[in-house]
Amino acid sequence: MTQPVYLDHAATTPVRDEVMSAMVPFFGPRFGNPSSVHRWGREARVALDEARERLAACIGAYPDEVCFTSGGTEGDNFAILGTFRTRRESGRTAAITTPIEHKAVLAAVHRVAQEGGEERLVRVTSDGLVDATHFASLLDSKTAVASVMWVNNEVGVIQDIPALAAAARQAGAVFHTDAVQAFGKVAVDARQVPFDLLTLSGHKLGAPKGIGALYIRRETPLEPMFHGGSQDRGRRPGTENVAFAVGLATAAELVLAEHDAEGRRLGALRDRFENALRAAVPDVIVHGAGAPRAPHISNCSIPGTDSESMLMALDLRGIACSAGSACQSGSVSASHVLTAMGVPTPIANAALRLSFGALSTEACVDRTVEVLATLAQKARGGQQTSQAAAFAVVDF
Repeated sequence: MTQPVYLDHAATTPVRDEVMSAMVPFFGPRFGNPSSVHRWGREARVALDEARERLAACIGAYPDEVCFTSGGTEGDNFAILGTFRTRRESGRTAAITTPIEHKAVLAAVHRVAQEGGEERLVRVTSDGLVDATHFASLLDSKTAVASVMWVNNEVGVIQDIPALAAAARQAGAVFHTDAVQAFGKVAVDARQVPFDLLTLSGHKLGAPKGIGALYIRRETPLEPMFHGGSQDRGRRPGTENVAFAVGLATAAELVLAEHDAEGRRLGALRDRFENALRAAVPDVIVHGAGAPRAPHISNCSIPGTDSESMLMALDLRGIACSAGSACQSGSVSASHVLTAMGVPTPIANAALRLSFGALSTEACVDRTVEVLATLAQKARGGQQTSQAAAFAVVDF
């Protein structure tokens, strides 16, 4: 029986054996509450503090700048709403973001508008890059926070976060970046890049679901999302998840140590996939191909197909990928990311996101290309569609 193929690492990754081993003691003999003063509590506190220090070292931060969260959605909401609610009394009531962000950021910025603030969206190019000139024009004395995703979760495009963060700082705005897909794929260093807030999520790195972190640069104003305790300097009250914090720190260290070699391996797999698919299906469109991209994501459309049918057919053949963000599963509407990039609806509705990681091999790639080519031919009756011909005149 053919082995199943998992090409959805941007959605989630398997928990690594080293991470599981590091976590297990805190489900058993080291079960203490880190707020307790007895030895069980002290032992848990030491482990939590060490995990914070280890994660901080991975991103060039001080330990007190790391706040553990439940994951990316909480981190994004905390960053944007926490900043806005702190700064609105001073007249800074605008939140800037892009139309290609994760829905956690977009929904948080929508909430800013619902609470009396202003939502400002930056234009992006057809390759998915932020229009830096337009971004700068939106920054003014009313801007509370600007948020731009470092690596797009659907097309893998890398934004120029150092330049955008510097522009925001010059305007007096707090700058946040969602680095959920970036950490381990691009260099993330708070000592070198002037972001104020940065979101991480463990389950994209080989840690469990339900753990993440928000980097909070010292002196950055931020109102807590929750209330009721003094944990984490009052920024996030509630009993800390020691086991998962240890798991996140362990995963981050492993990913960082493997950064160069794994980046080359994943980039080679992505290129192998795209080159082979272009050879088999010449009119395939790779979204964002003209921009810098992280090595682990490929988003492509085969004109004359639709992603929902293709996903079901791939799944029946043991191949797992997605049509975009995992948080959009079940949605039949076109990707908001591709729509913002100007991709015509029929082409956007044909998009598939394949993301490579620990379970990916050359054999997986080759089998996927073979199956995709067969499915495309069947769906299109062996003919290039008028949609493809129409798309060919659009410069993407």
